[in-house]
Amino acid sequence: MDNLSYLNGESADYVDSIYQTYKQDPNAVEFGWQKFFEGFDFGRGADASAVSEGTPEQFLKEVNVLNLINGYRQRGHLFTQTNPVRERRHHLPTLDLENFKLSDADLDTVFNAGVQIGIGAAKLSDIVAFLKKTYCRSIGAEYKFVRNPEVLGWIEHKMESVQNTPNFSIDEKRRILKKLNEAVSFENFLGTKFLGQKRFSLEGAEALIPALDSVIEKGAAIGIEEFVIGMAHRGRLNVLANIMQKTYKDIFAEFEGKGYSADSPFGGDVKYHLGYSTDVTTNDGKNVHLSLCPNPSHLETVNGVVEGMTRSKIDFKYGGDNSRIAPILIHGDASVAGQGIVYEVIQMAGLDGYKTGGTIHLVINNQVGFTTNYKDGRTSTYCTDIAKVTLSPVFHVNGDDVEALVYAINLAMEYRQKYKNDVFIDILCYRRFGHNEADEPKFTQPVLYKLIEKHANPRDIYIKQLIGEGKLEASLAKELEAEFRGILQERLNEAKELTSTYRDVKFAGAWADLRLANADDFKVSPDTSVKKTTLLEIAKRISTLPEGKKFFKKIEKLFAERNKMAVSTHVFDWAMGEQMAYATLLSEGKRVRLSGQDVKRGTFSHRHAVVTLEDSEEEYTPLSNLSDQQAPFDVYNSHLSEYGVLGFEYGYAMANPNALTIWEAQFGDFFNGAQIVVDQYIASAETKWQRANGLVMLLPHGYEGQGPEHSSARIERFMELCADYNMQVTNCTTPANFFHAIRRQFKREFRKPLVVFTPKSLLRHPACVSKLEEFTEGKFREVIDDTNVKAAEVKRVLFCSGKIYYELLEKQQKDNNHAVAIVRVEQLYPTPLDQMETIYKRYKNAKEAIWVQEEPENMGAWPYLLRKTRKTAFSAMEVISRKESSSTASGFAKQHADQQAYILAKSFETPVTEEEKKIAKKSVSKVYNVD
Repeated sequence: MDNLSYLNGESADYVDSIYQTYKQDPNAVEFGWQKFFEGFDFGRGADASAVSEGTPEQFLKEVNVLNLINGYRQRGHLFTQTNPVRERRHHLPTLDLENFKLSDADLDTVFNAGVQIGIGAAKLSDIVAFLKKTYCRSIGAEYKFVRNPEVLGWIEHKMESVQNTPNFSIDEKRRILKKLNEAVSFENFLGTKFLGQKRFSLEGAEALIPALDSVIEKGAAIGIEEFVIGMAHRGRLNVLANIMQKTYKDIFAEFEGKGYSADSPFGGDVKYHLGYSTDVTTNDGKNVHLSLCPNPSHLETVNGVVEGMTRSKIDFKYGGDNSRIAPILIHGDASVAGQGIVYEVIQMAGLDGYKTGGTIHLVINNQVGFTTNYKDGRTSTYCTDIAKVTLSPVFHVNGDDVEALVYAINLAMEYRQKYKNDVFIDILCYRRFGHNEADEPKFTQPVLYKLIEKHANPRDIYIKQLIGEGKLEASLAKELEAEFRGILQERLNEAKELTSTYRDVKFAGAWADLRLANADDFKVSPDTSVKKTTLLEIAKRISTLPEGKKFFKKIEKLFAERNKMAVSTHVFDWAMGEQMAYATLLSEGKRVRLSGQDVKRGTFSHRHAVVTLEDSEEEYTPLSNLSDQQAPFDVYNSHLSEYGVLGFEYGYAMANPNALTIWEAQFGDFFNGAQIVVDQYIASAETKWQRANGLVMLLPHGYEGQGPEHSSARIERFMELCADYNMQVTNCTTPANFFHAIRRQFKREFRKPLVVFTPKSLLRHPACVSKLEEFTEGKFREVIDDTNVKAAEVKRVLFCSGKIYYELLEKQQKDNNHAVAIVRVEQLYPTPLDQMETIYKRYKNAKEAIWVQEEPENMGAWPYLLRKTRKTAFSAMEVISRKESSSTASGFAKQHADQQAYILAKSFETPVTEEEKKIAKKSVSKVYNVD
């Protein structure tokens, strides 16, 4: 019963009045009272001598028993036998009878409240025994915070119908033992054969392996065809070997250092970070695909990536059916409680753009962080208390009771499939060694580790249980261990014979038609033009609002202006250039997904990809109304998260390279909230794990006097990560070049992340437009030369990127200065040095080349260019910029204008005048001021 308000009756008169109402009309009282009185009357009718007369006093006793039942359901998890190595903390009040106004004298009394737990009228002693067995043994169920009565009833029925007690067949028990033996023996073998090498063993939590094995079997039986798994390093090798079926030989070869090749361009990663995918066949003959996502040491970072991969597969592979694939996230107790990314990702669980149909969360609860005691690691009672955010049930399980864990994860799988919600399993276990095998845990937890030293492993505990049940002979258990250890030794011998296990990368699945890039691929951009008739037709469609619907007047005016671009002027601004890029790809069958904070409208009110009717909540999305044959266009305003959402979109793009996946930051510098994703995945995944990705990041950037937090998207941070052709970094100055940069993502046989520093003031700059022929002819231009000067007259060449170009251009034109050329470097990486040199050589009379940027000297692209141009024609290149600074920009509008005016004047070697300040101030007025 979810609503137990009736349990608060304090007087006989109160209870009696409800009973009298029930006798007249059962439907006139709450459902809980109905069931109680049904049971009461049934008990009296079946055996009137078993209970006293229906006095109000007896009602109150019955209510007390109902309170007891509810107490066990609600708080029984606090009094379980779930800690394998030490006593649990004590909680008050306890579940003693006295706390429910009952006593030992009532133990032989029969109470009809037993109806509530499915055993009918029963003695209080039997009711208590039932409740203890169900709620206070190896499984602690924490679920009463769930607000849906149906869900509560389902959970209670599932648990109480079997008293949370597994009842596995002999074959199932042998399967559990087999997987448990593999887990324990594998760790023991590694520990003896590779002494001193880090492996972050699973020892103490080996029951995880039979649990994962069982959830795959259970999931497959109820419709799951694929699992996407994310986990940290602890236990990863065991999961790779005994769940993912990566061969023991390959793992041993990695320990032997055989995975390295001097000819490989890849840097690789430690063996306990690597991902893997495989197909397994269940006992019932069902095929299940398993993906273990690669992960860095940054705990929980992988969560968003896993969810994004899962959602991508739901959208592309399973036609939107999330009952055919499920994510599994394996956490640590310290990290699930301490890392904010967990909260960011969990908040996605019910959001339309990010939900995956429920995640199974497993927590390897070692009861300690690196060296930090659990009491110092969180304020909450449990490390899993974050589950309450999404009303997700939690099962706390003794990690030494492998059958209880297998039972619990099977129940969790059923729950996920039925209710499409997250579910948590908190595996109370221990870490046999320190943080790694060379670490000494007794420095910080001497008492705990004295207990752990004497504690038997889960396999030996289970063998003892099975022998006690008469289900196993001791000799058979020893044979099982010896046989498996012999297999491991054979694989180790084979691994030692290998010279190398390095294999060339070959993409498969959705990536089968793609390859890794090489240096030659970046010398020339491919043709990304679109036929004139096609482009104009698309432009008309995305700029036309449906008839008969009333929109906000400003929206109608904006779309009328866009339609004019498509129909008459054929000159397009940034917003139209962007949407035409998406629309042409959609028409070519490429799905487009745009996600981030406020992306539907756009932070600076320029995009309006989704428009809302004036007098309703109805929305219209032009890019979804191109034709019946177009690919889907998905645009989602994300919750206020960078770290979680960027990880999600990276995972989405990783699972499918045939969709344009875009994440936009509200302001460019906000990406640094997701710096870990940039560093550990976007920049380095291909080098570490040979995993390509085509994610696009849009980062608004430009100095318009908005202060330190709304000016710079930190170009320098991306540039310092650039190497090995790992990504593309652009700072486009025209809508057409941005159009081609986006379309270029699909016109090559490989995928690379694309980082675009997008404009703010340029969104409304009258000069920042492109003519029709710039879209219908040609391709992306890495460098754009100055067409306003004669090469022979030029004495100085300014190289720049982004918004500063238009301010330099305005000064050049106003001063009628033909001695200074302005060259735009549209692609910062891979840096087009050859093209830059070719253009520079045209200016034979130029005495100097100068890099001009708005950013301070220690930021922006200059530090990278200074390093890369040392042995080129630009070795003497100087820089004009703001002075070096620890902050990106000034917070004072006047100082901003003065600094910008200095850059302009210095670029042309003229005195600073009010004219330069006016030019600088223009960009400020063009920014839609949102903060």
